[in-house]
Amino acid sequence: MGGIAIGAWIASQNSHKIKNLLLGYAIVEGIIGLFALFFHFTFVNATQWAHFSIIPEIGSLAWVNVFKWTLALLLILPQSILLGMTFPLMSAGIMRRFPATPGASIAILYFSNSLGAATGVLISGFVLISQVGLPSTVLTAGLINILLALVVWGLCRQDVYRQPVSSTTTSKTTFNTLYLVFLLCAALTGFASFLYEIAWIRMLSMVLGSSTHSFELMLSAFILGLAIGGLWIKRHIETLSSPIKTLGLVQIVMGVFALLTLISYNYLFELMSFILRALSTTEQGYILFNLSSHAIALLVMLPATICAGMTLPLLTYYLIKKDHGEKAIGHIYAANTLGAIIGIIIGVQWIMPQWGVKNLITIGATIDILLGLGLLWYVSQTFSRIRWAVTVGIAITWIIVNTLWVELDPGRMSSGVYRYAKIYNEITDNISLFHKDGKTASIDLFYDNYLKNKIVISTNGKPDAGIGINHPSSDEITMILLAALPLAIHNNPKYVANIGFGSGLTVNTLLHDPRIKQVNTIEIESAMVEAARGYGKSVEKAYIDPRSHIHIEDAKTFFTNYQKKYDVIISEPSNP
Repeated sequence: MGGIAIGAWIASQNSHKIKNLLLGYAIVEGIIGLFALFFHFTFVNATQWAHFSIIPEIGSLAWVNVFKWTLALLLILPQSILLGMTFPLMSAGIMRRFPATPGASIAILYFSNSLGAATGVLISGFVLISQVGLPSTVLTAGLINILLALVVWGLCRQDVYRQPVSSTTTSKTTFNTLYLVFLLCAALTGFASFLYEIAWIRMLSMVLGSSTHSFELMLSAFILGLAIGGLWIKRHIETLSSPIKTLGLVQIVMGVFALLTLISYNYLFELMSFILRALSTTEQGYILFNLSSHAIALLVMLPATICAGMTLPLLTYYLIKKDHGEKAIGHIYAANTLGAIIGIIIGVQWIMPQWGVKNLITIGATIDILLGLGLLWYVSQTFSRIRWAVTVGIAITWIIVNTLWVELDPGRMSSGVYRYAKIYNEITDNISLFHKDGKTASIDLFYDNYLKNKIVISTNGKPDAGIGINHPSSDEITMILLAALPLAIHNNPKYVANIGFGSGLTVNTLLHDPRIKQVNTIEIESAMVEAARGYGKSVEKAYIDPRSHIHIEDAKTFFTNYQKKYDVIISEPSNP
């Protein structure tokens, strides 16, 4: 996404210098396709070189992460920058061909671009990857890019030079205060929209499951909403008396719809339970399950994302009408993408772990509503002050009501309805002992009042482990044997690796063996380690024994770095 923002900005800064923008678009598409043809070969060799030659020599996990980020940038940033250039080049090129209807041209391009993305998510996830694999899926996309480039080249190579839209202003600096304010609006709406996306995907993971197919259904639903919003505004944008007034109202409605998803969320568990009980466990049943899951994702996301799909066409159209020229296309696109990046980072790294998914949506909705109110104030000559004050009162009341009185039921969220078609009530069935929306998953620890005498830890509603209160549970046999069997086989165990903390019982069992010098537990979600403390004395050695070392890290990176630190050859299991 950073590359897309950079590419959009570069294209906008230089589009007025290009006589045939559609030809330039074709060239960029062709280069992206060529990158895709060689990507898999480059990726495999680069990652093998990194894991076997570079990372073992670094020694520090912090510097390993810096290296990984740098390598990822080198692998995908160039084509991402080119990808970011395509939409501004294509849009400005179309606008030069049809200068009389710039708003409709922009909106229909946002629609078609988003619709293609939503379709691509489903086709790649449900068809291409399973049929031809990941490398050939990337290759297919590259061939589509090249074919598209050839088609556009054939159609537009003879295009005569067309003046840039609002050519009187495209060659000079347009960054006045008003322009920067509307770029900030684009960034803020991108920020809020991706707070919604992160929160909805996490919330729906506990209703639909956290499989790859579930994620694809959620992502396509989000993008489809953007497409529909672009299509709707295309039909009205040229006739609007005040695009900014419309944008202000859209922003407020989007925030209201986002908050409504919190109110309706608890009822989705009943809907999924009903669907699963009605379906058979057959191939046809699985197809219907996916269709139903997509319908649930659409039910949650469409109202707000349709509004989100209207925002960029309205902002871009307004700036073009104010004689800021075709530069506005890429600048708005880049600012929106930059806001989305910031939203992802802050949302995942800070807001969600600290305040949970409910407040993630509340913060996003508050930003959208306040932004909408500000825009309405800006055009107050067409929106009376009294109506504005009433709108402020209703909007603020709506935010306060959702913040103070709407709660998400931990019992339902931990019930794994997508697996068992059952819904647990927080009071009568699952008594919640711990709930946290971590960076990678939502973790629950609860007393299972339904099965009695058992405390369960779960990830996104899927039970990972259960420990009995008065008598052992069946899970405990597995967790203890997982430690006991290797200890019985190995003659002299010293260093032990345990991937995934779970309840902590496996680590606790390992640490009863005095021969062990160190147990390294690699867990990707810190909330899991935090929740398992609730098991108390059953797992206390995992926390208090000095031989226990818990690493919140990616396992592959940890082991690559570990073999250098401890002079262990990971690829030879027989080596002690």
